[in-house]
Amino acid sequence: MTRILVVDDEPQILRALRINLRARGYDVQIAETGTAALKAAAAHPPDLVVLDLGLPDLDGVEVIRGLRGWTTVPIIVLSGRAGSEDKVAALDAGADDYVTKPFGVDELLARIRAVTRRLSATPADAASVVAPRVGRHTINLADRTVTSDDGAEVKLTPTQWAMLEKLLRHPGKLISQRQLLHDVWGPEYQQETNYLRQYMAQLRRKLEDDPARPRHLITEPGMGYRYRP
Repeated sequence: MTRILVVDDEPQILRALRINLRARGYDVQIAETGTAALKAAAAHPPDLVVLDLGLPDLDGVEVIRGLRGWTTVPIIVLSGRAGSEDKVAALDAGADDYVTKPFGVDELLARIRAVTRRLSATPADAASVVAPRVGRHTINLADRTVTSDDGAEVKLTPTQWAMLEKLLRHPGKLISQRQLLHDVWGPEYQQETNYLRQYMAQLRRKLEDDPARPRHLITEPGMGYRYRP
C-alpha cells in the first residue's frame, strides 16, 4: 500500500485529503508543521509527500531541502502562491510537481498517479544502454546509480531519473518538448515547458563539468533536448 505524507496547516484540507486518499486505498500520514513532517518522514518513510509551502514554522522549500538531504521520495507541492518564483524555488529545491490552491481533488489524484507511474516505471530497454557517461559521471540505468570518477555517488530524484533515462536511451536523438512532457509527467502535461527547463538545469548542475556550457545534455531551442554521447 502506498504511504502518502500530507503536510498542511489547514485542518479542512488535511481532513478532505485524508478521506479522499484513504477511500482510494492509500495509507495516509498527516502533519501540520514542517518540523512534524520531517520527523514523521524520518520515523515512517513515505512513498510520496504532498506538501503545502505556507507552513507556520518552516517554509515549505526548507522542508523540501530537508527531505532531499536523505531521500528521493516524490514531492508534490500545494500552495496558494501562484507566482512563478515560488514554483521555480520549489522545483529547484527538489519538488516533482506543483499544484496551485484552490485545487480539485481529482486534479491532485491525477498528479499523484502520474508521479507514482514515474516512480514505478522501469523501461524494458534500460539495460541495453551500457554505462552511458555524462561528464565525469557513469550512469547505470539498470541499477539507477550515478557514480563520478572519484567514486562519489550522485543522488537523483525520481523525476530527474525519468527525464535522464528518456534522453540516455535515445543517444543522439532529438526528444521533443511535447514528448518529454508526455512521457515523464503524463498526457495532461502539455504546457509546462518550465518544468523541462528547471529539471534540465538541475541535471546539468549535477552531471555536466560546465553546466553553463553543456557537452552532453543539449538544448535544441524551441524543439527539445538530446543526449550527446
